[in-house]
Amino acid sequence: MGAPAERKATYADLEQLPAHVVGELLFGVLHTFPRPRLRHARASTRLGSRLGPPFDEGDGGPGGWLFLDEPELHLGEDVLVPDLAAWRRERLPELPDAAYLSLAPDWVCEVLSSSTRAIDLTDKRAIYHRECVSHLWFVDPAADAQTLEVQRWAQNGYVVVGAWRAEAVVRAEPFEAIELRLAALWAS
Repeated sequence: MGAPAERKATYADLEQLPAHVVGELLFGVLHTFPRPRLRHARASTRLGSRLGPPFDEGDGGPGGWLFLDEPELHLGEDVLVPDLAAWRRERLPELPDAAYLSLAPDWVCEVLSSSTRAIDLTDKRAIYHRECVSHLWFVDPAADAQTLEVQRWAQNGYVVVGAWRAEAVVRAEPFEAIELRLAALWAS
C-alpha cells in the first residue's frame, strides 16, 4: 500500500501564516518565504519607479498600463504574489476594489533571491505560461549577478528575447519606448 495522499493546501492555509511570511499556493502546494531582503526590495522599488511614470501615468511615455507591487493573483487554483505586475489598460481599465485579481497580468517581473529562485524559474513560470502572461522579466540583484532577462510568451514556452547585466542601458519589451539604466536597479 502506498503512502496516503497529502492534503491539498487551501487559501485558509495562507490566511494562517504570520504577517512576516509571504505565502503562495502553486499546484496545490503551500510555499512560504521570508519577506524579501533589502537588495531584492530595492531592485523592485527602483524598477517600478522607472516604469511607472511613463507607462502607468503617461508621464514621459505612452501610458496605457496599470502597475502593481506584489499583487495577490488568483489564477485558477493557484495563488501567486509576483514582485511587480502590469496590465494593459484595455484589459484592466480600472482597478477593482478587491483584495486580489483573477485576471492574469500582461507583464510580470520576478526579482530572484536565494529563497525564491527555484520556484520563480519553474512552477511560477509554468503558471504564467498557462495563463498566457505575454512578458516575463527576471531580475537578479545579487552583487555577483546584477542581471535582467526578458522573456516573451510562445506556444511551447517562453522565449528569451534579451539578457543584460550590470550597467547596461536597455530597451526591453514590452517597455522598449524608454531606455532603462540597469545600474539604477543595483544602486544603494
